[in-house]
Amino acid sequence: MERPLSLGPLLPPYEPLPEAGEAEGLPPSVAVPVEPPPPPRDHLAWSFCTTLYGNICCLGFLALVFSVKSRDRKVLGDYSGALSYGSTAKYLNITALLINIFLVILIIALVATGTITAMNFYYHKQEQPESIFGPT
Repeated sequence: MERPLSLGPLLPPYEPLPEAGEAEGLPPSVAVPVEPPPPPRDHLAWSFCTTLYGNICCLGFLALVFSVKSRDRKVLGDYSGALSYGSTAKYLNITALLINIFLVILIIALVATGTITAMNFYYHKQEQPESIFGPT
């Protein structure tokens, strides 16, 4: 005896798509253009300025090297490598900037305290003048 083949639950009948001229009842299709992601930043100008004006411990030069590497990777199309080198250059620039700010504040503080100390010394010298040969 033959058994009937069971195909599982019954599927709805297949409806062919309408031809191009008969598509008035269907919703229109929308094509969304996908923009490529923007290229990563290489911070070359910032690194150049850091190299010229604040090259503490050669951090500005290292930032410039990593910026050039980032630009080379970007030209080659390796965006992940360019992003890595660019972020390294950014962190080196930030570190050099913070060290420069700290040194400027330190120099200003040292000059200010040195000036105050020199003025106090000069003022006390004028109050009690001593001769070259000592007290008489």
